[in-house]
Amino acid sequence: MTAPTIYVLHAAYRSNELTPVQLVDQLLDQCDKADPAIWITRLDRTQLQPYLDGLKGHSPDTRPLYGIPFAIKDNIDLAGVPTTAACPGFSYVPEVSAPVVQALIDAGAIPLGKANLDQFATGLVGTRSPYGVPVNSIKTGDIPGGSSSGSAVAVALGLVTFSLGTDTAGSGRVPASFNNLVGFKPSRGVLSTKGVVPACKSLDCVSIFAFTAADAVKVFKLTHGFVPEDAWARPYAPSAPGWSPGTPFRFGVLPQSQRHYFGAPEADVLYEESVSRLSALGGTPVEVDFEPYLETARLLYGGPWVAERYAATAAMLESNPDGMLPVTRGIISGGNKPTAVDAFRSIYRLAELKRASEALWKQVDIMLTPTAPRCYTLEEVEAEPVQLNANLGTYTNFMNLLDLCGCAVPAGFLPNGRSWGVTLMAPAFQDERILALAGALHELSGVTLGATGSALPPASTNATSTPGWMSVVVCGAHMEGLPLNKDLLSRGAKLKQRARTAPVYRMYHLPGAGARPPRPGLVRTPGHGASIDVEVWEMPEASLGTFFGTIKPPLGLGWVELEDGSSACGFVCENAEARPEQDITEHGGWRAWMAAQK
Repeated sequence: MTAPTIYVLHAAYRSNELTPVQLVDQLLDQCDKADPAIWITRLDRTQLQPYLDGLKGHSPDTRPLYGIPFAIKDNIDLAGVPTTAACPGFSYVPEVSAPVVQALIDAGAIPLGKANLDQFATGLVGTRSPYGVPVNSIKTGDIPGGSSSGSAVAVALGLVTFSLGTDTAGSGRVPASFNNLVGFKPSRGVLSTKGVVPACKSLDCVSIFAFTAADAVKVFKLTHGFVPEDAWARPYAPSAPGWSPGTPFRFGVLPQSQRHYFGAPEADVLYEESVSRLSALGGTPVEVDFEPYLETARLLYGGPWVAERYAATAAMLESNPDGMLPVTRGIISGGNKPTAVDAFRSIYRLAELKRASEALWKQVDIMLTPTAPRCYTLEEVEAEPVQLNANLGTYTNFMNLLDLCGCAVPAGFLPNGRSWGVTLMAPAFQDERILALAGALHELSGVTLGATGSALPPASTNATSTPGWMSVVVCGAHMEGLPLNKDLLSRGAKLKQRARTAPVYRMYHLPGAGARPPRPGLVRTPGHGASIDVEVWEMPEASLGTFFGTIKPPLGLGWVELEDGSSACGFVCENAEARPEQDITEHGGWRAWMAAQK
């Protein structure tokens, strides 16, 4: 099975090997054969037709998520489709979609349905739903992880390209670890929670499951617009420089005494391998004291924050308590016990722990932890549902209380065949830095994608840009060591990566004139193009205007799509200037063409 990443699907659309209509029909057939517990509501062909009709006249060139299928955790609104939060007695039909969902639809994505979850997003196990338990995509008999169980399994099986989950205590990361996926939890408030059934309003985040960090980046960039009518929303304002290959960084490592695997010590081998991979990327490991974070994790359910869950579901508890599963009701009903005094005491303790936790960020740039200590079987969780669920949150429960962002990354497989992952985390608003490092770390792991068996493509090192800088794609005389490279260097630009374009371009030789050297012209020709060697440079935004003044027709600046699916500003050529006899596409790049002339 080929994992349906954004790049794979868009390449198939551009080559006319596939259409969105054909894809939807294929996926509906696959869904019919897959575990029905993945979904609570799956859209049928008639319901999907309006989304397909909305793509007419468009393409991947005009809609960044053109024809890309996705799943929505069923505590997030999709207009005209019931939102149940995995509780039939709570169900309602929203008139409008949540802003994050609408942003994806506007970008061309196709919602395939509403995915199963732990009832009212209460749990990290994925077994607390009256709609059944989704089968773990990697190892049958294991829990799928929760609460975003269906969202993760749908991606892992290739039924969708990405999915939306929610993450209050780890629900967007634990299922990623157990299903060999990337699970990204953004900074709190950056993705609007308007149209989301609350668990803990002050902590809830919308999260993203994807095969790769590159896909998570694209979804994140399309959904993090500020929604002022959402009282919990915050504008996305990057608080630190991005990361690119070769840039040194320091990362925190857990001391042995704070590595808790709850009977699965073999996981430490994969943790150490992740330490080695980050070191190979230019990171310096620093052993740190993680106890303030671990105590904060225990505070989430041991403190008064469960009262927020009670506040969100009080009407249901008071009018129809039997409509909830006993385990969910038991957890949430405890939320009416803490007093205001208890709440303030916990708030004071949290403030103390937050201050203590800040010492870590003076020592390191990012922190590396397990995502979840270990996975459990269905039988183990059934026998001890509360304590084992608590174990799963050891390295996740603290993150929103301490205002961090994080990304779960596959690290490999344990001897028993289970998927296991690690998490990179940093203070709020360092989301794109985390995603860039996550992509590079994932690439070094060499694992396949989800449960599809597809090989991992090169990570998108274009996932992040330093605030105040802009990526610029060059394909000819501005490349490193060539005559016009001085125009970049004199403006403080730095080489970020060598890459290739998406296979939608042709390259033409434009003869020189006067003092101007020969140059290539990159022309977008969907369906007839090839991948071309390019370089991506970072330039201070303040210098871009003067740089543009050095560019002479028929060249100009436009958006260039790279092989990994990301896009950046770069050199393009007016099609009218491209003559068939000047076509040098077969060489695959300007340097190769120059070498052939010699």
